[in-house]
Amino acid sequence: MAKTIKITLTKSPIGEKPSTRKTVVALGLRKMHQTVELEDSPGTRGAVRKVRHLVTVTEE
Repeated sequence: MAKTIKITLTKSPIGEKPSTRKTVVALGLRKMHQTVELEDSPGTRGAVRKVRHLVTVTEE
């Protein structure tokens, strides 16, 4: 079974750069406090690192 991570949007991307907002949407986050469960891959980790000030990550 592949390892997964849970990503929760904890701060609003309003006022952020457009590329940062697009990264949040690409992770599947649309609303505040929404949580998505994604596969733990280098691409996902890179996207999370870019928006680490807006999200909370929980490892499964």
